[in-house]
Amino acid sequence: MSQVLLMARITWQEAWSRRLVLAILLLTVGFLGFYLLGVQFLDERLRSRAAELGRSDDLEGFLIARATVETLGMYIVNFLGNLLAVLVALSTISGEIDSGTLQSILTKPIRRYQVVLGKWLGFAALVALFVTLISSGLLVGVKTLTGYLPPSPLEVVALMNLGAQLLLAVTILGGTLFSTLTNGVVLFTLYGLSVAGGIVGSIGQLFRVPLLETLNAVSIAILPSDAIWRGASYYLQPAELLNAFSEAGARGNPFVSTAPPDPMVLLWTGVYLLLALLLGVWVFNRRDL
Repeated sequence: MSQVLLMARITWQEAWSRRLVLAILLLTVGFLGFYLLGVQFLDERLRSRAAELGRSDDLEGFLIARATVETLGMYIVNFLGNLLAVLVALSTISGEIDSGTLQSILTKPIRRYQVVLGKWLGFAALVALFVTLISSGLLVGVKTLTGYLPPSPLEVVALMNLGAQLLLAVTILGGTLFSTLTNGVVLFTLYGLSVAGGIVGSIGQLFRVPLLETLNAVSIAILPSDAIWRGASYYLQPAELLNAFSEAGARGNPFVSTAPPDPMVLLWTGVYLLLALLLGVWVFNRRDL
């Protein structure tokens, strides 16, 4: 275990030396400042419009508008977190094999499985820091500016972290199997398939086409990242917004879900993450350097 923690510490040191942590902090501050400025302008416009009409600004329509703006912001945050999870680890095994870095590390009393798990642990902490900071910052910022806070913010942050950690584990697995370029192509294709599967499934749900819903189930089995986001999006929406979707017949929303996350999907995500790490260890143990 000490060697795994050593590799995690080395991973953090590399991130610091490459100013990756600083870039993450600057990106967090920049995005939050930009998005929350837009939220402030929008909310001021809503309040002024309500005053012009002689109406209160605590109407259901205002609540729905604020919840929608926050959900869109968290959708972007989720994408950024997933993107970071892929990019930080894209060349962590394959690139280091090509450069000869791993050969020098493995001459020390460090086993290959410790390298894989240590690198995942180090990057996992980095990704969790980013996702937690930026998602929490957006939630607190919107609450401060508009007074709106989603019903279950902790569940939202936890699920977004789970989705990012899943992609991180799959990226490290890809690094043991493919070159850096191939790994990137495979990961972004799988992620695109996951998102497309969610959209297709939403269309199938809206028009009641079982085949499309089956395709979505297949995409979840291949990579459940989009399903995790949809589960998180449910906890972002107040009852008023969920009721509005229901009354409008919008059962097939292409970006958010009006149903809580499926426990079986959550279980599959946990199993998937664990299998990706174990398979990465197994492949790396048998790969020639």
